[in-house]
Amino acid sequence: MSLPFRQVNVFSPTPTGGNPVAVVHDADGLTDDQMAAFARWTNLSETTFLLAPTDAGRDGGADYRVRIWTPGGELPFAGHPTLGTAHAWLEAGGVPAGQGVVQECGVGLVRLRRDAVGDGHRLAFAAPPLIRSGAVDDADVAQIARSLRIDVSDVVRSAWVDNGPGWVAVQLQDADAVLALEPDLAVMEGLKLGVVGENAIGVVGEYATGEPAVEVRAFVPGIGVGEDPVTGSLNAGLGQWLAGDVLPSSYIAAQGTALGREGRVHVDKLPDGEVWVGGDTFTTIVGQVGF
Repeated sequence: MSLPFRQVNVFSPTPTGGNPVAVVHDADGLTDDQMAAFARWTNLSETTFLLAPTDAGRDGGADYRVRIWTPGGELPFAGHPTLGTAHAWLEAGGVPAGQGVVQECGVGLVRLRRDAVGDGHRLAFAAPPLIRSGAVDDADVAQIARSLRIDVSDVVRSAWVDNGPGWVAVQLQDADAVLALEPDLAVMEGLKLGVVGENAIGVVGEYATGEPAVEVRAFVPGIGVGEDPVTGSLNAGLGQWLAGDVLPSSYIAAQGTALGREGRVHVDKLPDGEVWVGGDTFTTIVGQVGF
């Protein structure tokens, strides 16, 4: 079986500056084992499979369904695969049933919009509701600090910002403190933070002036990815936590700097509290993949 394939770079206008996602089109005939094996083979932080929606095109329904896999298993939601998959679907000729694109995935329906930027468009998704939010136990903060090789006193604030992957976030004093981190990923993978089998830790720190406003790093050793280059789901959770309060209602986050990437995530919190997360997308590979 040969299926259409795209690899899309997300959160950067340059071909290699952001975070790539592998997208397999017309994947309804694949088994879970085939999807898992291919995701392990690509060895990217996420690989997605485009499927027919279960509620095809009716008002409030989905334009397509996507399954999102990491090298270690399946996720109910992830941000950069959402943008990259929508980009691939549109580029392959997908036509939204409504004004925007509606994606069906493990957390339900996710809305996307296309914002005009220069001569083109930038995709953005509406942040799904958090499935866990609020304060982090002191004991958990201590464990997180140990895995990051910092003192507990270095943590300015912390919160659960989990929209599916299991995110717990800490804010450090500034962006330099975030970039200086050299975490112990083995310790991090062994933590027990209330998310069975997943320890997804996000770190954020502010720049003094200008844009980007913050530096973000994402550590997810429990799913076979040490550090994710640029992470939409984490930035969505951070926006729901910090935008309009600690941070401006609209800001740009940098991520991937420590890995030699130049990821840029556009976060907008609307007056009604809804958070949108956007970024540039760029197709780097088009072809066929055999199963």
